[in-house]
Amino acid sequence: MTDYEAVIGLEVHAQLSTKTKMFCGCRTDFGRAPNSEVCPVCLGLPGALPVPNAQAVRLAGLAASALGASIGAESIFARKNYFYPDLPKGYQISQYERPFATGGAVIVRDGGRELSIPIERINLEEDAGKSIHAGSGTAIDFNRCGIPLLEIVSAPVICSPRLAHLYLVRLKQVLEYTEVSSGDMELGALRCDANVSVRPAGSSTLGTKTEIKNLNSFRSVERGLEYEIARQTGLVMAGQAVSHETLLWDSQRQVSVLMRSKEEVDDY
Repeated sequence: MTDYEAVIGLEVHAQLSTKTKMFCGCRTDFGRAPNSEVCPVCLGLPGALPVPNAQAVRLAGLAASALGASIGAESIFARKNYFYPDLPKGYQISQYERPFATGGAVIVRDGGRELSIPIERINLEEDAGKSIHAGSGTAIDFNRCGIPLLEIVSAPVICSPRLAHLYLVRLKQVLEYTEVSSGDMELGALRCDANVSVRPAGSSTLGTKTEIKNLNSFRSVERGLEYEIARQTGLVMAGQAVSHETLLWDSQRQVSVLMRSKEEVDDY
């Protein structure tokens, strides 16, 4: 396995510390009765007009400055189209061609070394709802629909699960210190999607990546990456292809499980 190396990129979604949602006046309080904080805007009903939350924009600017990123003179929102029960509009309002900010870095210390992990982009976006699987059915709570998120995307330069852990710890400290986000992972205020691929050591060509979605603890990120790196390496060594897939981490069984296959990048 030392003949192969991992290439990891992290997408961190931090809930911004606002009292109301990204595009409407519904409250963002955690623990409210299911579907009690919804309106025509966050449910995507016909004729509803989304209006950006000024405080969310200010907090995004504060985070970008703290991370050394360059805030764009102009940024635009885009529609990320996918169809899932907890996304009532059929698309998520996010950013793509012109993100809120680019560049910057997270500085981590590993033993006596100081490493700078570059940031590719910082986006403002809204959250989807929550699916609750129980028995033979699934219930949907739309309270999270429209919650303001800051998406922070690292460059794919992280080489180990340990370094990914250090990156997340430091990024969480920055977001908490600036009061941009509570960073409370137990309440879903900080989540991570991990993209990972393997390639022959020393190669400059990227392998086929998989994405592990909605990791909500540092332990899950590290364990999920360790498992997926070992799984992909085993496939490559056996002469088999790695499929481009979105995965979920089963913390009970300590394995990654298929969520959906991906044939191309997300449609915007």
